[in-house]
Amino acid sequence: MSSSDPQLTVRVAVTQAEPKWLDLEETVKKTCRLIEEAAGNEALLITFPECWIPGYPAWVWSRPVDFGMAAAYTKNALKVDSPHMSRICASAAENGINVALGFAENYNNSLYIAQAIIGADGELKMKRRKMKPTHMERTVFGDASGSSLANVVNLEAVGRVGALACWEHAQPLLKYHTCTQSEEIHVAAWPPVYAHTGGPGLWSMSSQGCRNLSQTYAIESQTFVLHTTSVLSQKGIDHMRTALGVTMNVPGGGSSAIFGPDGRQLSKEMPETEEGILYADLNMDDVLEAKGFLDICGHYSRPDMLWLGVDDREKPHRKGDNEFGR
Repeated sequence: MSSSDPQLTVRVAVTQAEPKWLDLEETVKKTCRLIEEAAGNEALLITFPECWIPGYPAWVWSRPVDFGMAAAYTKNALKVDSPHMSRICASAAENGINVALGFAENYNNSLYIAQAIIGADGELKMKRRKMKPTHMERTVFGDASGSSLANVVNLEAVGRVGALACWEHAQPLLKYHTCTQSEEIHVAAWPPVYAHTGGPGLWSMSSQGCRNLSQTYAIESQTFVLHTTSVLSQKGIDHMRTALGVTMNVPGGGSSAIFGPDGRQLSKEMPETEEGILYADLNMDDVLEAKGFLDICGHYSRPDMLWLGVDDREKPHRKGDNEFGR
């Protein structure tokens, strides 16, 4: 997009919803319903939170080992090459909408925190894994490999869309590498996150801290940031037995928001226990205005002094495997 191009307005839909916890089939059904709803409201892109399918494994913050829960989670995690993913892709095509999906990926019964971007034509445009699961998440999930660094794609009538998950937004090198791919819209996927109480615990893990990371990313990258979180109800707490855990122990966790490329919040506030979809009409010229002042990969950079080394090779266990797990 150049300054001589006509102004482009992109309508986006950011979910704040609750999955059907550890239920692949029902969460896929809900995903397709939300896709249809967003398309009916003329959105060109809908976003889903971290591990939307089959829900974030909240129990890891209560107890690191739960064999039964881990087995159920594995059975309900989403395989890329599966009828369930095909149904989501078909829903995107039927409704003519792009989908940024967060999910727990089952690859040969090993699990990864994954994100996919599905085009309005139903084609899988990008699939990546979270570079390093955060703290207790490592009891469930594995690490990414090099192909997951290719996390920005061009979507027709929308622009260049990229994605990162959760505390990847605290990784300076990963953020910079994402910025070098000329993003215009960024999907920031998060689990349920809660307001800090003022007592013990990291403020950076709170809804305020996580929003701060997404908002800072908007300023740093000059992109629209679609900060997407899920909601945890009492039913979900009871199902995963997290009432005595250090977090995700009370209903709430929703704090979805939309930020402009100068960091300002463009969306209304939604109660943290409420499900819904936030909409915004993004004026893509705002990206150009922000980059005119600040472009960390362009005129406001010094690659002669500071540069980034990248190894984006995929390193499979055997020759012939690829990044899509087929």
